[in-house]
Amino acid sequence: MIRSLLFVPGDKEKLIHKALASASDAVIVDLEDAVGPEFKLAARDVTLEALTSAGRTKPVFVRLNAFDTGMTAGDLAAIMPARPFGVMLPKCSGPADLERLAHYLDMAEAINGIRPGATRIVTVATETATATLNLAIPAGHGGSRLWGLLWGAEDLAADLGLGSNRDEQGRYTDPCRHARTQCLYAANAAKAVAIDAVYVDFKDPEGLERECREGLRDGFTAKAAIHPSQVEIINRIMTPTADELEWARQVCGLLAETGVAQLNGKMIDIAHKRLAERILKRAGAAVGAA
Repeated sequence: MIRSLLFVPGDKEKLIHKALASASDAVIVDLEDAVGPEFKLAARDVTLEALTSAGRTKPVFVRLNAFDTGMTAGDLAAIMPARPFGVMLPKCSGPADLERLAHYLDMAEAINGIRPGATRIVTVATETATATLNLAIPAGHGGSRLWGLLWGAEDLAADLGLGSNRDEQGRYTDPCRHARTQCLYAANAAKAVAIDAVYVDFKDPEGLERECREGLRDGFTAKAAIHPSQVEIINRIMTPTADELEWARQVCGLLAETGVAQLNGKMIDIAHKRLAERILKRAGAAVGAA
């Protein structure tokens, strides 16, 4: 179960090693926004060296530069010998970009002797108005490679010309919440992981905790982080509690051979069982052993 995905700049080898040793469930080595234009080519070599030399015990994604930079193919050629768990495509405008990246990966895997289809794709799915409107992605696009969809509000706010992406209470404004909801629907339709956006104020743990709880309530099962201090909060909140697990096990047990039952004075049915199974999956538990 991946609950937390920690971003780290791709041109900082020491920080990459620290991220790999952190408590995050996964790491995203960033060749895009976290790297200045003059360091982007060098960042490819730094990333390859760091990932090749490190003993990896967790999934690693590499965020590529977007297609409109002309650097995407070069990024892949440089980092695929390190055999990352997956790659992240920013500024993904829709299904055509997913298919294009899948074709690039077919070639990169063949060249590097990697099992076909082994490299997963995560998209940053809401960075432009066009991308957000195109989020009705049929499950087939990207094939089995599509692992997750991450939404974000920073680039979207610039694209829409928003004065701020948050209101006076620190919560996202309606245009951003619309993009967030679109991402959630699209991820579930594609049977991919719905990843909640980063919380940029890493010195505000209370705000992060509130946003994690809201994200989990709304159906997000993972959240991206921009600082190691955020990982513990994300992991704690995204992990089912003992009470949630007990409820889920009871529901699955009561509905093992029937479509409706009573639990704690309330009727439960197949919809509750589906939710219970999702809770058990999040916890890494096998429903059959519940």
